[in-house]
Amino acid sequence: MARAEIASKQAIHTLLQLHAELGGKIVDNKKEHKRLSEAMRHVESVIKMLKPGFSVRSISIRRRKTNPWFKRGTIFRLALEVLKSADQPLSASDITKAMLDAKGIKDASRDAVDNLTGGVLASLRNNKDKLVVAHGSHPTRWSIH
Repeated sequence: MARAEIASKQAIHTLLQLHAELGGKIVDNKKEHKRLSEAMRHVESVIKMLKPGFSVRSISIRRRKTNPWFKRGTIFRLALEVLKSADQPLSASDITKAMLDAKGIKDASRDAVDNLTGGVLASLRNNKDKLVVAHGSHPTRWSIH
């Protein structure tokens, strides 16, 4: 048996396994889709019981916007690093700029920067008076506790 023929058989075998695995995932996702749809219908029923005239069509679907530069759970740690090296309290947008500069990111779109700033601000607010202190307002400046 030639080497090319053996390699081809191995490739076919691997592709068949992959195809079967993907098919299984589709079946699992269909089951999950059915379960989630049913849960949504239950929630809609309760909403209609509490507020009969409410239109559930007005509810928008939430999709998590992933950050292209920072993995989930790292934003606050990086914000703390920026605050540690700062000699004065910083605003969330100043912290965001410093984080992007530290990563060497220069071509960030305005929307992406705004989303990241929102994430930084949310994590600072979640840790207010625990690890960070808020100073003033509009814009609030932050420092380490």
